[in-house]
Amino acid sequence: MLIDGRPLAAYVRAYVSGGRVYAPVAPLLTRLADRFWFDGDTLVVQRGARRVRIRLAPRFSGELNGAYLPVGPALRALGASVRYDPAAHRLVVTVSARAVVAVPTPFNPAVPSVAPSAVFTPAPPSTARPVWTGSPTPRRTGLPFPPPL
Repeated sequence: MLIDGRPLAAYVRAYVSGGRVYAPVAPLLTRLADRFWFDGDTLVVQRGARRVRIRLAPRFSGELNGAYLPVGPALRALGASVRYDPAAHRLVVTVSARAVVAVPTPFNPAVPSVAPSAVFTPAPPSTARPVWTGSPTPRRTGLPFPPPL
């Protein structure tokens, strides 16, 4: 399986049966979905605004390990394009691009900008030094007795 040109690392391989490709739910849908949860014995998968409900066999209800599903219809419903290459025994999944984060534009001196201003941080006030007068104060920590040898 290739997802956007990169192989999907999975311990359990997909298989072809009856003209459909069956793949394990984990890690395929868990990598492509934004959210997924169980509604009884139905797995609900959400990616963006699209939502798919997949009914699992009763023995796999509530768990993703070991559950297989026909991946073509599920991935197409989530907005991905799926193509099977029979010569290479490969499922090629292309996920539609998500929102792209815009990069900052380069500096243009012709564009008006706000002039920089100086930030004034005052120096902290100095602390007065203590002045000791009179006799010294006694030591308040105990001395070990007997002294160590």
